[in-house]
Amino acid sequence: MAGEWFESVAVAQRRAEKRLPKSVYGALIAGAEKGVTLKDNTSAFDLLGLAPHMANLPRERNMATTVLGQDVSMPVLISPTGVQAVDPYGEVAVARAAANRGVAMGLSSFASKSIEEVAAVNDKVFFQIYWSGDKDTLVQRLERAKAAGAKGIIVTLDWSFSNGRDWGSPWIPEKLDLKTMAKLAPEVLARPGWLWSFVKSGHLPDLTTPNMAPVGTKPPTFFGAYYEWMQSDLPTWEDLAWLRSQWEGPFMVKGVCRVDDAKRVVDCGATALSVSNHGGNNLDSTPAPIRSLPGIVAAVGSDIEVLLDGGIRRGSDVVKAVALGAKAVMIGRAYLWGLAANGQAGVENVLDVLRGGIDATMLGLGKASLAELTPEDVLAPDGFFRTLGA
Repeated sequence: MAGEWFESVAVAQRRAEKRLPKSVYGALIAGAEKGVTLKDNTSAFDLLGLAPHMANLPRERNMATTVLGQDVSMPVLISPTGVQAVDPYGEVAVARAAANRGVAMGLSSFASKSIEEVAAVNDKVFFQIYWSGDKDTLVQRLERAKAAGAKGIIVTLDWSFSNGRDWGSPWIPEKLDLKTMAKLAPEVLARPGWLWSFVKSGHLPDLTTPNMAPVGTKPPTFFGAYYEWMQSDLPTWEDLAWLRSQWEGPFMVKGVCRVDDAKRVVDCGATALSVSNHGGNNLDSTPAPIRSLPGIVAAVGSDIEVLLDGGIRRGSDVVKAVALGAKAVMIGRAYLWGLAANGQAGVENVLDVLRGGIDATMLGLGKASLAELTPEDVLAPDGFFRTLGA
């Protein structure tokens, strides 16, 4: 099964579930509390229809665009996700796959690979940071990202993390010592393919966060970095404006779901915002981003690039988001399923699946370019959209 091409993200997810130890797979599912938002992020797309044409369809379709100053082959970006223990090469494998498909990548400050390693294999990297640590620490991280070649910054603010999940939270160890390995042995031995991939690579899963420490110093564990974030002051709008002033270049704020917040993001001088609820990991019962997207685009779309992050599983989802005003979308779990299923090739497979779906949907809608997509191409039931904070 491993190494074989898969035809959809859903197939990649099923293969990932069969290949990964239970705890690792559970960490990827994530979600908060009852999982209302986690479910709505994907199911909301199912409620949106498309209005196809049947003749005079374009023989060629162009899905290239520019996002945060970077030319990309399609309106899909890699969303930053934390420690990727699903594959020995983690974010480096993802970065290579994205580069091979002409796609930009967001790299998490909680990543298991350094910004230097990732930027070395992909020249379209946006570095993501949390408001964690003091201002001097934040500036040091920005300077490190700039020196490594990062093309932009993503500031994530949509993360409060409920402690409980109705289906149970996975056990995530702080480090892989002998006691931990003994506890994990039954579920790891039940997934020999995953274990063998790490054996062949010559190292165990890395649960540290090298981007959260100065270059050359010992990186903290994921929970060490999480503790720093938990102990940090909560940022104000003035803090966000200050952070923006420390970076010359593209600057995205991730986690917007309200119109009034979107306007404040514009006032801070950001060049882009992401309509997102952190993949359902933030405040449960938050609407799916696709529900909030049109209201935010109507309010600030002429002032700032608006992206959507959440629930993308197929190319038609991408087209729906772009038709409703998104400049591009960001994917998280979709590429992680691909990475778990087949490493770098699996991520490339996911990107190819999305590209094929975008192309087929544009053909059916009779659109030769992304610029031709409009809200009239999407059929939404009454009461579907949510305009918060207008």
